[in-house]
Amino acid sequence: MRLIPCTEEAHAAAILAILNDAIVTSTALYDYKPRTPENMVTWFATKRAGGFPVIGAVDDDGKLLGFASYGAFRAFPAYKYTVEHSVYVDSAHRGEGLGRTLMEAIVAEAMARDVHVMVGAIDAANAGSIALHERLGFEHSGTVRQAGFKFGRWLDVAFYQRILATPLNPVDG
Repeated sequence: MRLIPCTEEAHAAAILAILNDAIVTSTALYDYKPRTPENMVTWFATKRAGGFPVIGAVDDDGKLLGFASYGAFRAFPAYKYTVEHSVYVDSAHRGEGLGRTLMEAIVAEAMARDVHVMVGAIDAANAGSIALHERLGFEHSGTVRQAGFKFGRWLDVAFYQRILATPLNPVDG
């Protein structure tokens, strides 16, 4: 396994498959319907426009096993040092440590890009993701109860954050 930067041309279809599996089988994403290839065009355009990384884990044959990324937390200028991240692993490769490897890589990338706070919005029933975040130094910063409704039930979303030592010289504006 190796880590690579994902590109739309090489990885959009594999990322779409991983996301759609999470949509139809879990509460990791609060979407109802699978996304389309057109959604991935917009997704990658947003990543490029914001300068946001997409890091993939691939096997020796180049098959994408999982990915991590981040994007804007909120669309106000003073949030420029805060991002909301996500990590997804192909269902056939969960439990192999890829989530941790991808999370460590996206945290390192955030620090290299002068991010100060990383936020994860996690379904409160997702004990595995919560445990992973806690092992990596993320702290619970609040829960919005009944924020979503999927699979016939209300879902609570828990926010986990990690404060990074960067940037060294933050500025207003």
